Amino acid sequence: MTTYHGPRAAHSSRRTALSAGLGALSLLCLASLSAAPPAAAHEEAVPGAPRPRTAAEARTAAYLESIRNDPRLLRGFFRHLPKGGDLHNHLSGAVRTEYLIELAAEDGLCIDTATLTAVVPPCGPGTRPASDARTDHDFYEAIVRAWSMQDFPPDQNGHDHFFDTFNKFGEVPWRHRGKLLAQVADTDAAQNQFYLETMITPASDGARQLAAEVGWDPDLAALHAKLVAGGRLDKVVADARKEADDGDAEFRTAARCGTSRPRPGCALTVRWISQVNRGSAPERVFTQLALGMRLAERDPRFVAVNLVQPEDWDSSLAGYSLQMRMLNYLRTVYPKAHVTLHAGELWPGLVKPQDLKFHIAEAVNVAGTERVGHGVDLVHEDGWQQTARTMAARQIAVEVPFTSNAQILGVRGAEHPFNTYRSYGVPVVLATDDPGVSRIDITHEYQYAAQTYGLTYPELKDLARASLEYAFLPGRSLWRGNPTRDGYRPATACAGQLPGSGRTPTAECRRLITDSAKAAVQWRQETAFASFER
Repeated sequence: MTTYHGPRAAHSSRRTALSAGLGALSLLCLASLSAAPPAAAHEEAVPGAPRPRTAAEARTAAYLESIRNDPRLLRGFFRHLPKGGDLHNHLSGAVRTEYLIELAAEDGLCIDTATLTAVVPPCGPGTRPASDARTDHDFYEAIVRAWSMQDFPPDQNGHDHFFDTFNKFGEVPWRHRGKLLAQVADTDAAQNQFYLETMITPASDGARQLAAEVGWDPDLAALHAKLVAGGRLDKVVADARKEADDGDAEFRTAARCGTSRPRPGCALTVRWISQVNRGSAPERVFTQLALGMRLAERDPRFVAVNLVQPEDWDSSLAGYSLQMRMLNYLRTVYPKAHVTLHAGELWPGLVKPQDLKFHIAEAVNVAGTERVGHGVDLVHEDGWQQTARTMAARQIAVEVPFTSNAQILGVRGAEHPFNTYRSYGVPVVLATDDPGVSRIDITHEYQYAAQTYGLTYPELKDLARASLEYAFLPGRSLWRGNPTRDGYRPATACAGQLPGSGRTPTAECRRLITDSAKAAVQWRQETAFASFER
């Protein structure tokens, strides 16, 4: 799920252009490689069998069981639990609503009193200055409810309200993307996370203009040739990189990175995913996809593309299969760019039965996606068992944001395919989606998973590990083979040397951690686990 750019949204060209304008900071602050005090030897798991627990894991698991009926202690446990990375996150929807209101006030924006939508000044009839929310508590609370799921009745369908929030606060985020990232990064760091992949729309105005100039051509190779002719697509890539540079600078200033008082978010490793509006005309979808994939191959701050906007829109449904074919072609042109797709964010009653039959399968088998976002309608698809087996064999992870699935689709507990994916050996990672809108954080999602599905501590630990294993960070993994199937066994270079083992890493292990961005963040998490379990 993502920012809702519906027909009522009045997006200025300036706002659209800047909505993407951030590059990610790659602040890989390596934890010390010296081993933590001894806890227990890390045994290797037998392939296909549950991995044995270490003594430290057993103690932590016993403590978790002892507090399962104490909400206060549970919240503390899950807040401090190392929780890897968030791989499914939309920047504008991740920011706290209260912060958006404050930014609206700082910028002198107005609030339409009928719709509670932020609009540009001057504040004429039917509007109030956003700054009034600083002193008018009722006005403030009304905006919070309009811009988020706060106090939304749980027995009502939240689909439309959820998506409408983005239209209402849409005038705010484009002005301060660096500041927004600083706030989100601080939140993730406070949740004991180490990595973030968040979605933005790079160089939106340039991509829109280029698509209009080129027009549609069903011959995708010919269409791509028109985009790159005369360096036109490269010009848009350059614009996106300039936006990223400006956003990085704003982030570093807001977060005080490089000063004596850096904010916690400075230590978070961040990468960008280029989002593409799936409800747009086909030439614009193709142009945005080509831009995002070309960008991912030329700028390490960007790693992947994703299709966003509601999957149940008529335009999204009509263009779905064509868009999968677009990605199938573009992957041959940009083989180093990653792809993760919102697919299966559907449920009976939301769309016609025929629309529930193929979305995940086509994302996997046609588009070649490396991760699936949501994947809620799995068991309603034709041949879903084979799709699940394929995902397991290719290690295609499913990104699971429990709260947004409940708020948008009404899918909770046993209805959610969480356990089905796990039973088929599909990698599962927990995510937040739009935590600012949902009024939750990643701690909430882990606690929900543990309480709803009875997960043990080792299972929770491996969910956190999965969120880094299936991240689009470059470099070798700290783990070997297929960890979802065989367990998280250290790579040969670091076998028996994880933090808590009592052994100092060898030169070979240190080289792996130093040379690999992925292994570096994974090592940070293992260091945090060793401390947490003590």
